[in-house]
Amino acid sequence: MTSTLGPERDFDPAELASLLRWYADMGVDLAIEAEPRNRFADCAVEAPRGGAGAENAGSREPSRLAPRGEPMRASATLTRLPDPAALSQEAATQAAREAAQAATSLEALRAAMEAFEGCALKHNATSLVFGEGDPASRIMLIGDAPGADEDREGLPFVGPAGQLLGRMLKSIGLDRSNVYMAHVVPWRPPGNRPLSPNEIAMCQPFIARHIELVKPQVIVCLGSALLNLKDGILRLRGQLRDYTLASGATIPAMPTLPPTYLLRNPAAKRHVWADLRQIRRLLDQAN
Repeated sequence: MTSTLGPERDFDPAELASLLRWYADMGVDLAIEAEPRNRFADCAVEAPRGGAGAENAGSREPSRLAPRGEPMRASATLTRLPDPAALSQEAATQAAREAAQAATSLEALRAAMEAFEGCALKHNATSLVFGEGDPASRIMLIGDAPGADEDREGLPFVGPAGQLLGRMLKSIGLDRSNVYMAHVVPWRPPGNRPLSPNEIAMCQPFIARHIELVKPQVIVCLGSALLNLKDGILRLRGQLRDYTLASGATIPAMPTLPPTYLLRNPAAKRHVWADLRQIRRLLDQAN
């Protein structure tokens, strides 16, 4: 029978590199193993039986997982192991808070974020995407999380989205050299999936300290994560909010649509143009 995939052939290095990059962009981070693996068995243990001897369960010989490929016995009572991320969420957020507050400069904050191990996204990402631009700027643009281009280059808002953002800034007399840009979460989610509330909460101390060190007069939120907009950015864009610092001081913050959304929905650019005019007025009033 002739394969519908066509005859076998050798791929050249450029084709293989392109294929690997596509897999990485889609969030693939694990190859298929040579032998089948019973992952239900790997993630299960035999629970102690109740009754008079239950209190002595800790002194019994630990139960063993079934050998790879061998099904678990139907009579065994199984319990799923606890999720380590769920157990450590509070501790990880507290560690992020302490590390962020100890940073007295942008360089120290970057080092603290590079050393932070509490966010699982770090272990799938290629780069920490910290921040770029003029740290003395009056305006700070903050996205939700990096995409594939940002992850590869380690810089915020690059690639087609960055080019579009550059044109947006130019329309109100700005460019990348006189603004400061960062993300709430500095590591790319696999496959550009939406951020979880836990991931946002865990990284909030870092972006809060980032804002305190830059001291912008106006914040542009290119997404909903910074302000935790429950109703979504589409409904709440263009509505000026206050971002509250730990000191109690507030900074005007304008939520608007991120450039990645505009690339997929060009008709929405008219909404962003209205938001940009408000941002220009805020900057002029802050003089």
